[in-house]
Formats: sequence, structure tokens, C-alpha cells
Amino acid sequence: MDSLSPIILLHERDDVAIARRALAAGVELPQAGGLVVRADVPAAHKVALRAVAAGQPVHRYGQIIGFATRDIAPGDHVHTHNVSIGEFERDYAYGQDVRPVVPAAAPLTFQGIRRADGRVATRNYIGIISTVNCSATVSKKVAQHFAAPGRLDAYPNVDGVVPLTHSFGCCIDHNGEGIQQLRRTIGGFAKHANFAGVLVIGLGCEANQMGAMFMTGGIEPGPMMVPLVMQELGGTMKTVEAAIAAIGQMLPAANAVRREPLPLSHLTVALQCGGSDGYSGITANPALGAAVDLLVRHGGTAILSETPEIYGAEHLLTRRAISREVGEKIVERIHWWESYAEREKGSIDNNPTPGNKAGGLTTILEKSLGAVAKSGSTPLMGVYRYAEPVDTHGLVFMDAPGYDPMGATGQIASGANLVVFTTGRGSCFGAKPAPSIKVATNTQMYRRMMDDMDINCGDIMEGHATVQRKGEEIFRAIVDVASGTPSKSEALGVGDEEFVPWMIGAQM
Repeated sequence: MDSLSPIILLHERDDVAIARRALAAGVELPQAGGLVVRADVPAAHKVALRAVAAGQPVHRYGQIIGFATRDIAPGDHVHTHNVSIGEFERDYAYGQDVRPVVPAAAPLTFQGIRRADGRVATRNYIGIISTVNCSATVSKKVAQHFAAPGRLDAYPNVDGVVPLTHSFGCCIDHNGEGIQQLRRTIGGFAKHANFAGVLVIGLGCEANQMGAMFMTGGIEPGPMMVPLVMQELGGTMKTVEAAIAAIGQMLPAANAVRREPLPLSHLTVALQCGGSDGYSGITANPALGAAVDLLVRHGGTAILSETPEIYGAEHLLTRRAISREVGEKIVERIHWWESYAEREKGSIDNNPTPGNKAGGLTTILEKSLGAVAKSGSTPLMGVYRYAEPVDTHGLVFMDAPGYDPMGATGQIASGANLVVFTTGRGSCFGAKPAPSIKVATNTQMYRRMMDDMDINCGDIMEGHATVQRKGEEIFRAIVDVASGTPSKSEALGVGDEEFVPWMIGAQM
């Protein structure tokens, strides 16, 4: 990009340009043919390049991001006061843009941990999973015991003891879709390669019964997979004592691991963005997409998610679907979310947060077009329900809400052993047991929040780097972190509270 220009034009068909920095009313823009800015435009927001009549579509990325709610004049600030979401036809063109993936000439490796059953880990934790909120306190007390200074010093290869607690598990349909999804999520974590051993702690009388959950997930109890029921053991403290003893038995075996060179085909990366801004779709998200293309060339897998945040951009994915069947699964999920929003008397356009809007994003259509850039350009190989095991390589999609911890929880349950999270406003996120890499969209926020951010993509805006070069930097970080290098969120200890299953169905 021309770092001297105060605006960025992304596509020749666009009605708006993006302010690289704040534009004051009265400023002339030679890069836009001498256009005069008519009102103050904050950095990352949009300025109109041409007139758009009320009711007509507004374009960014060469795509529709909304419709003018009143006449827009050249030089106007274009935002929520004059643009809103609207209905329009999408051309799904299933599979039209599929391009074959050219495998890397020299496939790379990372230093991973191979489990006895062949699964491959990027971290080596012991997990404590609650079946129901009623066992959450016990789970946390056990984890606190092992968090005390010196408790794990004799086990240097164990990364920690992680409590995974939640607010659900009872007063729901005992056989309904909601409890099946919760069991699928818990089962995905219980079997996650990044856990050397797992305790599952239940109360005893909850709807999410331990036996049914184990049976649904195909989980077998054993020395490294221990179920504990509080009502059978005699209550809170007796369960805490039993859990501490069980983990004590696990630790020597958990510590007996070593890292070895393994193909990148064992990496499954969750793609997340949160606290997005007007720069997300210009810098960090396209750079992550470039990293995804490299990962897929090396045989790895990337999981795009958060269905409301592809809304209005889903046609860009269906065009890359490996088959019509895969593409139609995306469209079916879009229709489900439309019906869900209508049933709940809401709107998918409620997704952009106040922070997103302050950062320059106007509608969910605009946000989605930037979010889809994380997926790169490779074929879409599969579409999965929330927390379903991902059983194919390459780019896939998993249905989930747009709430980042909820989406990441489903992706990790599906098998993601690493997370890459882009942010413009500055999301402070981590998700044990999968390490999280944080990518900043702009230099100002990166410098302000360097303790949380791993990579700065703001230098793309400044003309000091290209999307491809930053993609290569993110790709190298993926390999390094998968090999054991701590990410910023890990160094801060973030990740114990981000287990947030998506609970559906009536509470009774």
C-alpha cells in the first residue's frame, strides 16, 4: 500500500474508501480526484467516494456491506447513521472458484508430542472437566492445589492442571439436542490430544449423567481417564481429596513424554477474530488467510467458524466448496441462523458490538466480509456442526455463534490443537489446552497492548510489509508455538475461564 495516502481503496467497484488516519472535515483528498471530506471521519472508518442514493447498496471489498438509509454525498462519513443491513441475492456458484492445492515441495515439521494411540499434541496438560455447574467448585479447588508454588516442579514436562467448568448440565431435556451437544463438547475435550490425563467430575443427580456422557463420546475409564461422582464419594472435600490423589497417580506417566519432529499434517488450527475493527479485513485477517494457505499446502487443517460472522459473505465460501453438498451445508446453516434470530426476535445484524462499530465496522455484512478473509483461498473441504470431530484435512467450517470463547470451545472440541486470534480493538484471549496466538490489526493497539499481542500486522497499513510476508510470519509463529514456544496469552496464564460450551434448548 501507499503509506503516504490518507485513504485506502480496496476495490475499483467500491463506493467508499477507508481512512488510514483520522480525516478532518474540509480536507482535500488528491488520491480521490480532489474529493473534499464533508464531515470528520475517524481512523478505520469509511468516507464516501461517490454519491449513493437512499435505498441503494454500498460496496466495500467489491461486495455489498449494506444499503444507504438516506442520500450519501461524496465526502460524507459513511457509518451507522446512513447505512444499514438489507436483503439481497447471493450467487452461491457452488465450487466455481475451487483451485487445486499445490503441496509444499519440502514439507516442514514441528516438535510435537505423539500419544500412545497416535494422536499428536502441541501441549501436555492434565484436565479436570465438570459435567455440571454443581461440580465446578470442586474442579477449581483441585486445580488450585496443583497451582501452588512447587507442586509440579518434579514434573517439568507437564504444562499444568486445567479446570474446565461451565454453567450448564441440568434442567434440560435428558435426550435432547442441547444435552447431546454438551456431551459432544465435553467429550471432545476429554479426548483432546493436549490432555495427557483427564478427571471428569460430576455431582451425581444431574441431567448430564456421567455414564451417558462417556457412552456418547466413546470414552473408556482408565488410569488416565478417571470419573468421580461427588454424591458417591461423600461430598465436596472427599471428592477434592480423591481428585488430588488421582492426579498424583497420573503425573509420572504424564511427565514421561518427549517432543519429536512430526509433519504439519498433525496441526489443526482454530481461526478466530474478536474485537474487530475497520482494519481487520485489510491487515490481520488477510495475513492469517495467507498463513492458512501455507498450512494447507503443508498438509495441515484450519477451522473457520462463527456462522453469524460469515453472514452476507457465505457466497465467497460456497464458490470454494469442494462439492455442491459441502456448499449447501453452509447455506443450510445460514438459513438456520436466520430462523433462529427471527424466533428469538433478534437480528443477525446485532452481532457487531459497540467496540466493532467504534472501530469502523457498520453492519454484520461488512464484518463478515473481513472475517472470511481469515480462510485464505484454498478449497472448503467440509462443514461440521458444533464440536463435531473434524475428520478431513485442509480448510473446513464449523457452525458456532459469533461469541469468541464459545466458538473457540467448539473448535477445540472438534480437535483444534492451536488457535490464531486476530483483533483490532485488543481482545485478551487464551484457551487452554490449545495455545493461542494473538495478531493485532494496527500498530497503535499493538504498542499499547504488547503484553497480550504476539504479532503486529499494522505494518501492512504503514506500507512496511505485505499481506503475504505477514502471512509467512504468522505461519512461522504457528510452527514455533506448536513446538512449545509459549504465546503471550500462555505467559499471562490466560485460558482457565474460556471454556464456554454453546448451550441450546430450553432450560426447565
